[in-house]
Amino acid sequence: MTRYAPEEIQQVLGGGLLSFPVTHFTAELDFDEAAYRDNLGWLSSHPAAGLFVAGGTGEFFSLTTGEVGRVVRAAVRETARAVPIIAPAGYGTAQAVEMARDAEAAGADAVLLFPPYLTEMSQDGLAMHVEAVCAATSLGVIVYHRANAAFTVSTVDRLVRTCPNFVGFKDGVGDIELMTRLYATVGDRLLYIGGLPTAETFALPYLELGVTTYSSAIFNFVPKFALGFYDAVRAGDRVGVYGRLNEFVLPLVEIRNRRPGYAVSIVKAGMRAIGRPAGPVRPPLTDLTDDEMIKLTTLIEKLG
Repeated sequence: MTRYAPEEIQQVLGGGLLSFPVTHFTAELDFDEAAYRDNLGWLSSHPAAGLFVAGGTGEFFSLTTGEVGRVVRAAVRETARAVPIIAPAGYGTAQAVEMARDAEAAGADAVLLFPPYLTEMSQDGLAMHVEAVCAATSLGVIVYHRANAAFTVSTVDRLVRTCPNFVGFKDGVGDIELMTRLYATVGDRLLYIGGLPTAETFALPYLELGVTTYSSAIFNFVPKFALGFYDAVRAGDRVGVYGRLNEFVLPLVEIRNRRPGYAVSIVKAGMRAIGRPAGPVRPPLTDLTDDEMIKLTTLIEKLG
């Protein structure tokens, strides 16, 4: 029996800041469950509205299917349902269906559906992919609009009519016209989540498009700053938002932009900088260089 009906999880997740914890690895690149659970306990002491476990920042793309299940179960056990857990599903349709069912069996509260692996597809095929996953679980399903899973407004409109448990649209593309048309078409039927890298950069303008929340990577290593930033966005405090952007977020983005994949690597580096190391990233990602690590540590220390 799930804890939240789809419409309930939609309201809960839309009521605050979301984040996605990294997945802890040992030096040998094995999943470090003890360290992962310890860190989730710490993160759960800060009021996030939900955690995307084994998500993009959690290196979903480098985990085996069995490891995904272990990560989701570890998160559910450690948080003791104090915070909603959103589990991943992805790759081909059959695998995504299997992951969605396993997420529900593990006690997760919702599913984030990643783009199908590798192949191109028609909008009909993309809709069928989502419909199959939604039919496989009673959990609320959030689609990740990114890469080859580029939804049109008409496809989303079809899905809200055919899938009662389709509850959210996470935007990782940044097409303002599409987001405007989407909200004008389906309105509050969906939860809209900012999912661009370092989402704080886009949070204030996206609020005007109906995107009331976003997934924060920096919550992993500066949670108080991340929550203060979110509060400033929701209050429409432009001075506060741009002050924080200039103070921390934009200098962080400069380091992040040095290499592809650093949107994940810089989060693990930030955790190392605050004394909560999560181990290295798995290939094909690479860790920050020593010079970049020094710059990031100095930036974090300026926050106090």
